[in-house]
Amino acid sequence: MKWLKIAIAVMLMNLIVAGCKATQGSGDRTSDGSVPEWSAATGKGKGQSTQMSNTDPFKSGISPQGGEAAISEGGDASGSSGKIDGRPTPDGSSHNAGSSAVPGNEGGGISQTDEDLVPYHGPIEHIFFHPLVIYPELAFDGDRMSRGYDDWFVTVKEFKAIIDSLYKHNFMLIDLNSIYELQEADGKKQTKAKELRLPKGKKPIVLSIDDMNYYDYMLQNGNANKLVIDDNGEIATYSVSPKGEKITSRDNEIVPILDDFVKVHPDFSLNGAKGLIALTGYEGVLGYRTNKKDAPNYEEEKQGALRIIDRLKSTGWSFASHGYGHLDARKVGLDRLTEDTARWKDEVETLTGPTNIYVYPFGSSVLPGDPKYAALLKAGFTVLCSVGPAPYLKWMPDSLMMDRRHIDGIALKTQQSKLVDMFDANEVLDPVRAELLDSMH
Repeated sequence: MKWLKIAIAVMLMNLIVAGCKATQGSGDRTSDGSVPEWSAATGKGKGQSTQMSNTDPFKSGISPQGGEAAISEGGDASGSSGKIDGRPTPDGSSHNAGSSAVPGNEGGGISQTDEDLVPYHGPIEHIFFHPLVIYPELAFDGDRMSRGYDDWFVTVKEFKAIIDSLYKHNFMLIDLNSIYELQEADGKKQTKAKELRLPKGKKPIVLSIDDMNYYDYMLQNGNANKLVIDDNGEIATYSVSPKGEKITSRDNEIVPILDDFVKVHPDFSLNGAKGLIALTGYEGVLGYRTNKKDAPNYEEEKQGALRIIDRLKSTGWSFASHGYGHLDARKVGLDRLTEDTARWKDEVETLTGPTNIYVYPFGSSVLPGDPKYAALLKAGFTVLCSVGPAPYLKWMPDSLMMDRRHIDGIALKTQQSKLVDMFDANEVLDPVRAELLDSMH
């Protein structure tokens, strides 16, 4: 059975890489508003059932999700140029949004109520990652999955360099949930922008993580096994090293690294905001197999996940749906998308608590007027995030569409010019990638 799982994973990886190569550098939306085929770069398996469509290794939020869409020239979620130009207009055109406090978190950061804050009217960046590569020697070991890891993931060293540069470039983390408010008018929900106030000279950025589920394939290829709470009550990772050592650490994954960075640099966060975690459900959440409801240890897994979720929410992290089975919303039928969404709400939202944010798998998207868009709204998702080459935010009367930029191996190696406003990709790139991969040839 083990050889069969490996063969399936390799096949999916090849499909992902092939799709990415075919569309790399073309982040434009097609006539129906979707990102081209490369958005499947995460390797979310095509044509798989809702339960299994995520067995492939790169299901993250990069437009190619798990390798989501690459940064490139071209359009955004609406097919336009991706520019943000100010406050919301009555007809729902693009504009810049605002932010508010994150209540009750212990994450530190600058308070929205500080008197020295000033109104901000520029673009809002949104970048996303997949879980970090902890053990490069497993990720870049020359096997048939190495290419996917090289394309769609970043190492611990790269992530630390990126957030350090973001801080030096005066970016400040904000909570996506706080840039808008939901109102009711004539029995209908409406999204309204809220004023964003930041310290003078600061620029807002939303950070999200796709597929922090720790899928089975990740356990063999250099990622962590799960999130845990350490002896000090803080979020840490549990992993098994290539030598078989069982390690608990706060220094090798996005969540604890960012938590500690904000403690040292509170002006990197507004109201303690950290990031948005977009979860699927087909292999549980955060390393806990909550999808196996009939398993004898289900309750233990569920309670373990709930402890992590509660701690994350209290320290500035929030959650989004990434679909239960990591399906391509543009390609699947309405009934299948509706069933997938209902299953996510039943198995995952009951753990994370309510969210109105939907992060499209594969960086794909559906647009207003499409019955599938209406179905997502009906399910309670009023903020819908795709992937694009530049900051993009569009307000509709009943919803908000936002693009994210994927930060991964492809971006670091081929999209350097698009990242210079945030960091120097050449300086960030971890030489261990090339050293390990070259040594295998």
